[in-house]
Amino acid sequence: MISRLFYFLFLNLLGFLLGFLIPHGLGSWQGACIGIVSVSLCLFLIDTWRSLVFLSWVRSNDILQAPDQSGVWGESADRVRRLFRQKDMELKASEESLRQFLSAIQASPNGVVLLDTEWHIVWSNRTASQHLGIDPEKDVSQLIGFLLRNPAFSAYARSSLYENEIFIEGRENRSDHPQKIAVQVFPYGDGRKLLLSRDITALEQAEVMRRDFVANVSHEIRTPLTVLVGFVETMQNLKLNEVEIKDFLRLMSQQALRMQTLVQDLLTLSQLEGSPLPSESEWHDFDTLWKNCSDEANGLMHFINQKEGSTHSLRFNFSEDFRAYQISGSLDEIKSAFTNLVSNALRYTPSGGEVNVTWAKKNDQFEFTVKDTGAGIAPEHLPRLTERFYRIDRSRSRDTGGTGLGLSIVKHVIQRHGGHLRIDSKLNVGSSFTLEFPHSRLRRKALEFIS
Repeated sequence: MISRLFYFLFLNLLGFLLGFLIPHGLGSWQGACIGIVSVSLCLFLIDTWRSLVFLSWVRSNDILQAPDQSGVWGESADRVRRLFRQKDMELKASEESLRQFLSAIQASPNGVVLLDTEWHIVWSNRTASQHLGIDPEKDVSQLIGFLLRNPAFSAYARSSLYENEIFIEGRENRSDHPQKIAVQVFPYGDGRKLLLSRDITALEQAEVMRRDFVANVSHEIRTPLTVLVGFVETMQNLKLNEVEIKDFLRLMSQQALRMQTLVQDLLTLSQLEGSPLPSESEWHDFDTLWKNCSDEANGLMHFINQKEGSTHSLRFNFSEDFRAYQISGSLDEIKSAFTNLVSNALRYTPSGGEVNVTWAKKNDQFEFTVKDTGAGIAPEHLPRLTERFYRIDRSRSRDTGGTGLGLSIVKHVIQRHGGHLRIDSKLNVGSSFTLEFPHSRLRRKALEFIS
């Protein structure tokens, strides 16, 4: 500022001297005044022009391109430019933070809907679209009550009591594919609202399965217990001959064995769910596993044939090079899965039927297949076969002596080994159950160990 004042005084003095000496000769005070006024007017016009340039730049959209000026106006422009650049950087940082925040909300498994004071939609994420059918673009400014035409939600919105969530049917709810959505409103700001939704279909199904599991276990245990108690009371209150006593004891032994098998299967499932995954460094020869499995399968077939007077045929087929490979995992679990599949095939195949057990290496994976010539399974039952205690025909299951847990055990075992259970079946033709083990569970034995 001092330099600007000095510059102004210097130019006025120069104008004074020039005006005093040149226009009217020496000692012309009138010329000196004219010189001072001329210099002042020029300075005023120049300063006005520079201020107009500065004002035009401030009003322009290209605020970061400051005019090339010196002096006070140049310094002012430079300072304004730096200030605007700083504010622009802060604005971009804020926009990036907002973008990251919205991206995080978009990736949330929960539906998020922002509502204004009148329940109009301000913003929603993709999950809300999946849960509630809200279009994130087209439904902005729409009343949410027009989109969620659910009596429970309407009553909930009118109540102004949002401490608890409510449960409504989801957008994809169908009779064959139910979808349950939990919705809760959270007021914030000046009358605005945040609506959150979450899919609880899996939780609902798990709760239903838990209730069914408890009910089925109670039923499966209560039935043989009732029989046992009835026989005990009969033996206590009636005089029975030796033949009747032996017959009663035989029936009681059958019911006790049924309970023992059920408890053992339940313990097996519990161990599978609670134990660490099988090791991938513990390797077993296929021929050893084959011998163990075939011995148990043949023993089970002879037991069923003698017990029921049936004539099942059990055949084993395997690829010629299977003995050159090893499989990793839990030997007991794999044997249990194999035995359960063979046992089911023998139990549900009528007398005279055939059960084929195949071991083969296909497409870099190992497949164990049990195929029977039984009655087959209707397509609507296939997705639920591996559920605990799921029965296609309860009377038939009681006749065969199954616990309803065999395929659940098989599914758990193969999943723990990183594989899949594939089920194919046709009514009046038969069924095929295949265990697919991944490539990582297979390896070729060293040559010196191949006999």
